[in-house]
Amino acid sequence: MFETGDYVVYGHVGICQVKGVTTMDMEGIPRDRLYYVLQPGDKNGSTVYTPVDSMKQVLRPVMTKQEAEQLIEEIPAIDTLTIDNDKQRETMYKECLKSCSSKELVRVIKTIYERRRTRMACGKKATAMDERYIKLAEDNLYSELSLLLDIPKNEMTAYISEKIQRS
Repeated sequence: MFETGDYVVYGHVGICQVKGVTTMDMEGIPRDRLYYVLQPGDKNGSTVYTPVDSMKQVLRPVMTKQEAEQLIEEIPAIDTLTIDNDKQRETMYKECLKSCSSKELVRVIKTIYERRRTRMACGKKATAMDERYIKLAEDNLYSELSLLLDIPKNEMTAYISEKIQRS
């Protein structure tokens, strides 16, 4: 069980801080069921309640600083997704995002960077779907890395590129 003050990654919401554990006093909800009170990192003022025992959404601890640095070192070796059909591509992007796995987020980002490069070489633009999913993947991954490495989120792309080029 997470403690008050812990940082967690919660489903599509991303980085949240645990503000406490409570019960809900609402019609139709068992009064003895415990809920985490989460405050999303990027959305000041909002609060998310999720059951402590829920299996519907991924709720995991944030990586350690060492794990974050290791992930960045491994980026060149992480495979891209191999998908030919646009409908399958979107389904795969959604599954990767839903997993809340940092490596899966890297796979989405690498795949879309590669698709962008290939499409631009053919004189085509990036697709709206790719742009939407790369924004989501980068936002989720970079928020976590930013918290751990104490680097502003908007500088994360440059930081990662520099680390990869050095190794």
